[in-house]
Amino acid sequence: MNEHLKFLKEIIAERRTIKPDQFTGEKVDDLIIQQVLDAANWAPTHGYTEPWRFTVFTEDGLATLGDFLANYDQPNRDVEDFNQVRYDRLRNSPLKCSHVIGIGMKRGDNPKIPEIEEICATAMAVQNMWLTAHALGLGSYWSTGAKAFTPEMRDLFGLGENDLSLGLFFIGKPAIPNPKGRRISKVEDKTSWVRR
Repeated sequence: MNEHLKFLKEIIAERRTIKPDQFTGEKVDDLIIQQVLDAANWAPTHGYTEPWRFTVFTEDGLATLGDFLANYDQPNRDVEDFNQVRYDRLRNSPLKCSHVIGIGMKRGDNPKIPEIEEICATAMAVQNMWLTAHALGLGSYWSTGAKAFTPEMRDLFGLGENDLSLGLFFIGKPAIPNPKGRRISKVEDKTSWVRR
């Protein structure tokens, strides 16, 4: 087997989700994060729209993001059902990271390119980041959920009205061994071949 292909297959197969609670708290050099972002920029893109946009939170910016997440989730601390534990967890989660990258999709002005293609291109950029982070020995996690797609998150990233927020990419040095992977079924169970 070609050595490049063997290495690539290993990186793809070994990539895992590692969440902020599983990070050491050590800082990653910004130049290493730049390598992750450079890899993202080589994602496939229809019509060279390159729709991915990134907002990097680090240092005091992590607290800014934590405050946003906690206050978005529970905007009123004076209500009876306010959950302090949940609030603190959301507020402190980014502080466990070295960097958190906000993922945005900037809508191009070519009407022939549908929005879904721009979303898919941005997701490919995130896959490039995830594989590169793993190859560099980093832990990472793409967090989505309801708040990830809100106008408020989009505004936090400085994006326009026609753009989208697509979540947060948490990065840190892993405090755990790489988790074992599994797939529920083989690719053959998910593939149909049409020959005629």
